[in-house]
This record gives sequence, C-alpha cells and structure tokens, in this order.
Amino acid sequence: MTAKIFFAIASLSGSIAVILGAFGAHGLKTRLDAGMLSAWETAVQYHFYHTLALLGLALLMQRLGEKALLVTSGYLFIAGMLLFSGSLYALALGAPRWLGPVTPVGGLAFMAAWLLLFIAAIRS
Repeated sequence: MTAKIFFAIASLSGSIAVILGAFGAHGLKTRLDAGMLSAWETAVQYHFYHTLALLGLALLMQRLGEKALLVTSGYLFIAGMLLFSGSLYALALGAPRWLGPVTPVGGLAFMAAWLLLFIAAIRS
C-alpha cells in the first residue's frame, strides 16, 4: 500500500515541479533578483531529483517489499521536498526570513533518506 502512495505522491510531485520550474523560468525571471532566482532554480532541481528518488523507491518497494527502512526513507524524501524545496520557494517569493532555518532541516531529511536507503541496500 505504501508503494502505491509513494507512486501517487511522486507523480503529483513531478507535475508540480514542472509547473514550478516553468513558472520560475517564465513568470519570475524578470521579477526576482539573481540570488532569489537561483534559490528558486535550486528548489526546482532538488524537487525533481527527490521526486525521481521517491519514484525509484516505490519501484524498489514493489520488488523488495515495504520494509521499514524503505518506508521511512520515502517519508523522509517527502519531508525533504516539503521543507527544503518548499522553504526555498517561499523565501524566493518573499516569505519572512525566519523561514530560512527550515531549509537545512529539509537537507538533513534528504541526507537521512539516502542513508536509510543505503542501509536497506546493504541489508537486502
């Protein structure tokens, strides 16, 4: 069941990443300074990378089963996308600066997700 949920979230996340990438390239290019546009582009890149990681994880779960390490890794990928990319999107659009410390928490979620995936690979 979790693999299907991860497939669904990855599919939706991919479409959102495309929309936000296009919005940044066409709608924000003239409205943001170079630093904020770069932050937006970083958010889109990490959003895409981890959408693909979540999609791959869902495929792996179908093959290996819904092991706890894999499930936790998937949830951490999702948390990372929301916290890391989400905070960068918000900051680029003018959100309060206090949101800035959320970005590294999302980065830590990404790192933890990849490490759990590594541990799951070693154990399988």
